[in-house]
Amino acid sequence: MAFSLNEIFSVALILFSLIDIVGSVPVLIAIKKKGGHIQPLKATLISGILMVGFVYVGQSILKLFALDIPSFSIAGAIVILIIAFEMILGITLMKETEDEKKTGSIVPIAFPLIAGAGTLSTLLSLRTIYKEENLLVGIFLNLILIYIVLRNLAWIEKVIGKSGTAVLRRVFGVILLAISVKILKSNISFPL
Repeated sequence: MAFSLNEIFSVALILFSLIDIVGSVPVLIAIKKKGGHIQPLKATLISGILMVGFVYVGQSILKLFALDIPSFSIAGAIVILIIAFEMILGITLMKETEDEKKTGSIVPIAFPLIAGAGTLSTLLSLRTIYKEENLLVGIFLNLILIYIVLRNLAWIEKVIGKSGTAVLRRVFGVILLAISVKILKSNISFPL
């Protein structure tokens, strides 16, 4: 095993931008206020199982559907691009149903808010770029932060405020946009 601080930092930052747990604070608080019971440890563990599981079986799932990694990476980059536009423009393209609102820690928090399609497809893309051990450490660092945020929602809301949350969402939206462009550039080849 060869741990690389640069790779760990890159993976952690990419996942932090994509998961956007700080930018999701208003959504999490709204879920809590609507009666959705948030269990920080349960939501964090389920998110971690989904992410780590996809790192290992994601490629097998792709083979099952006869898909290659560049195609899945491009699809993931498009999902990231859409999420980035949502964050930058302050719009929501998908509304959650009443059933999703009632399930609390698992849906919509663990999936799709934390370990959604964008996160999972990005993990597969990152697996082709970074070493496995650095990818896992990056995931673990994000899980620690996710747990801390979920555990301290009320305090974070008070400190950041509405305008601070809006600024953070847009900043991380631009970072995600750049990430999606990078993934697209590295997986699309144009014949000359």
